[in-house]
Amino acid sequence: MNMAVYKPKVISLTKRPSQTFGFYLRVEHGEDGHLIRCLDMGGPAELSGMKDGDRILRVNGKFIDGLSHSEVVELVRSSGATVNFHILDEASYKQAKNQGVNLGEPHLTPAVSTVVQQPLKPRLCYLVKSSSGYGFSLRSIKGEQGIFVTEVVPGSTSDRAGVKVNDRLVEINGENVESAAHEQVVDKIKTAGNSLMFLLVDNEADRYYQSVHMKITARFATTKCLPHHPRIVHLTKGPGGYGFLLKEEPNIEGHIIRDVDRASPAEREGLRDMDRLVAVDGQEVNSCTHEQVVDMIRLGGNKCCFLVVDKDTDLVFAQAKVSPMLFWEEEKDSLSPPSYSEAITLPALVKPSTPAQEEMDKNEELKTKLCKMEKTAAGFGFHLNGIQGVFGQYITEVVKGGVADQADLENGDMVVEVNGKNVEKSLHEDVVAMIRSSGSSLELLVVPKSVSDQVKDKGVPITRDLVQETSQAQVHNQEEAQQTPTKERTASVSSSCSQSSLDDRL
Repeated sequence: MNMAVYKPKVISLTKRPSQTFGFYLRVEHGEDGHLIRCLDMGGPAELSGMKDGDRILRVNGKFIDGLSHSEVVELVRSSGATVNFHILDEASYKQAKNQGVNLGEPHLTPAVSTVVQQPLKPRLCYLVKSSSGYGFSLRSIKGEQGIFVTEVVPGSTSDRAGVKVNDRLVEINGENVESAAHEQVVDKIKTAGNSLMFLLVDNEADRYYQSVHMKITARFATTKCLPHHPRIVHLTKGPGGYGFLLKEEPNIEGHIIRDVDRASPAEREGLRDMDRLVAVDGQEVNSCTHEQVVDMIRLGGNKCCFLVVDKDTDLVFAQAKVSPMLFWEEEKDSLSPPSYSEAITLPALVKPSTPAQEEMDKNEELKTKLCKMEKTAAGFGFHLNGIQGVFGQYITEVVKGGVADQADLENGDMVVEVNGKNVEKSLHEDVVAMIRSSGSSLELLVVPKSVSDQVKDKGVPITRDLVQETSQAQVHNQEEAQQTPTKERTASVSSSCSQSSLDDRL
């Protein structure tokens, strides 16, 4: 076959917030290339003409046929809402491989290959004034529009809030200041009180929004720099229901969580008294009546997903004049790997699995984490959620950037061992005492809560033989670093893997 026959299709996919591209990217045992599998009916991928078994050759113009699965996943995930793919059908790909054709040759690349410039996000930054002020300086140039950050004092409140040198100031406390004079901006800052909410944009993002003639507003911003975040709470109904009351409190706007029952699904998943319910299963409820919200929860059957905010988080988002739904959309649109519970229900392999492969897959999904920590002046940076007199302890309120966070502890992780001792059948007060008596060093063996029940159902004991990764917050010397290598958490971790296959939902 003439090599000119191997002409890839160029397919540009765009997804909406809370949507995926509608296919799984897979590598499979005995198959070459990065495969398109399990296309969603009516999804962006299927509608664009992608077919099951197609191979991806390029992502945004970059040849990826020789890259690892995780590298390709990361390349797609970092591309944002629009990605250009070069696709070759399965038959042509296999024939080209059999003939030894170099699929990365320029003659196989269409003459026009546009790399789509991806939208970058402005940042919401929350600053609280200290005794020495905020720790930043502003500049403006006479005759030119824009107020810019010129200095950020290391360790200052502005530095900790994510403010960067050369950022352009777009909003103060939800009010646009792009056309304001330098003196007016300074006056707004001085009269704002003890806290500020900035909407900032760096040079690269600023150029992007100018190129597409889009006005920068907070609804495009990332909330990752904010000190408080809404919480996404997944609930499964127990014999006594979810275990909370939904109320309309006098003098408080919104739908309020009250009377969370001890040892209930609501308490175990971290729902707290006086949380405000923002959304049910992704649908905002601020404008709904109490009866409508109750009906929405009931329609979910035995499961529902809440977006909630506590008082501090509510005040932060109110100061920015944005809805906490901004956080929800950012999280749902992030193309992060699915949770363990999603990973173990991924579509089956196209090819039947052998018993050996199934055993490897089972071991993979049951893996645990061994987290080693050294206490700082701020402590270990997590809370232990358990009920006095009841078995089962769970990690909650992991402080971002704290020791526990650096050691890879996550909210909802179930504690299996404390310093090598199994605590699955220990009472809450006993586990707390063990942690307190551990001194400055602590080692926890944990398993994500979403698979803890499945582990028990399979009758597989949770042991260190299943350790997935060892994370240590502080390595004291080079020798220890070599003996206990750390594994960096990245967005490219595959959702499900074994020696026979890898796949990720995109």
